[in-house]
Amino acid sequence: MTRMQDNPAPSSPPSSRRRRLLRGLVLVSVGLLLAAAIIGWLLQPERAGPYLLRQVGDALGLQLRADAVDYRLRGTPQLVLSGMEARRPQDPRPILVARRVFVSLPWRTLRSRGADLTVQRVELDAPVLDLPALQRWLATRPPGGETRIPVLAEGMRIRDGRIDNDDWRIEDLSIDLPSLHPERLVRARVRGRYVDPPLSVPADLAIALAHPRRALAGQPSGLAAVGGLAVAGDGWQVPARVFLAGPLRVGKDSALLKPARIGIAGRYRSQGSDLGFRLGLHGPMAFNNATWRLVPLQLVLDGDDTIPDAQARGSLSFGRRLRIHLDGRIADWPEAWPALPPPLSDSTSPLPFALDYAGGFDFAAPTRLDLRRDSTRFAARFRLPDVLAWLEADASGSPLPPLAGSLASPRIELAGATLHGVEIELSDPDLPADAR
Repeated sequence: MTRMQDNPAPSSPPSSRRRRLLRGLVLVSVGLLLAAAIIGWLLQPERAGPYLLRQVGDALGLQLRADAVDYRLRGTPQLVLSGMEARRPQDPRPILVARRVFVSLPWRTLRSRGADLTVQRVELDAPVLDLPALQRWLATRPPGGETRIPVLAEGMRIRDGRIDNDDWRIEDLSIDLPSLHPERLVRARVRGRYVDPPLSVPADLAIALAHPRRALAGQPSGLAAVGGLAVAGDGWQVPARVFLAGPLRVGKDSALLKPARIGIAGRYRSQGSDLGFRLGLHGPMAFNNATWRLVPLQLVLDGDDTIPDAQARGSLSFGRRLRIHLDGRIADWPEAWPALPPPLSDSTSPLPFALDYAGGFDFAAPTRLDLRRDSTRFAARFRLPDVLAWLEADASGSPLPPLAGSLASPRIELAGATLHGVEIELSDPDLPADAR
């Protein structure tokens, strides 16, 4: 039996092998050239920067621009925008402008395409946020699910910021946030000045929130804030130390601190007065429609000299305007107030009162006060700054306080005479007719 030998496959001609090798070299060369071109393009911020801003802006429905763009890809990627502006198309005012924006984020965040929200560091210099423009943009956004909180490994810093609203603004805003994690205690220091002419309120607060994700999910998370603020108007100011604590819940365009515990230690200062007081507030504090409300409210006031000691219940709201309604008791008639005639001066009974005010934070609008001691009743309408000025005036001033009201008492002793069934009407021509 003859064994047949396998014949090997004919080898490729040398010319065919050379063509395949040449084709491969050409493809590699083209790939390298394309990679070099892409890398070269990326290393030119003046070209790549506007493209990146356009892509991000299209995703957000915003027009993003910057006077200059610079970034670093080596190590941890960094992006720096100078003269940045974010605007909704056709909106007359930008949502945000900033002299400088710095963002540093890990490569894994870039590769995750939004699945990982870890950011190394964020810095903003001289940002200006326009609240009405922001609200107009938010109204156009599609409804979403859970609000996601990024991780800021090395925190955030804001300097020389401003928030503008139609009738008020926050100036000199500074925020220092060492780090942020959705499920860890976050601490921040916030400084700024609220301005609503003629009112000005500078503040410097240290704030801590136990669990940011829980708060944004509508679940209670412990909040605490402590620091200084000063409310100031025309010719007066109230510097104070403030403490606030309670479980915080955050909803859509709303917030609730229930219960809120607020302590204020301050002084009322004017040209002729320097009066200290301690104020404690307790009750649910809710925020919506740009207004904070404490309803129902429990209040304890411990005052010096002219400011009485008092306890009360009622309601308090503050936003564009201040509204107060209180029903309570003054412990005793302050010694710095004008002396009461007998037998009122002989009584040690507390003084039940009701107080209502609606107006600006300078208390220039009329205040209504109903006050009782035993069988004597006093109902008054007055402007607080006018009454304080009258109390500070010397003896050459008017013997009657600047108020409108009535006094009714079964008996009063004046200059050695005893008067029965006393009814006194007081009028202040400077008060509006409906406040007299």
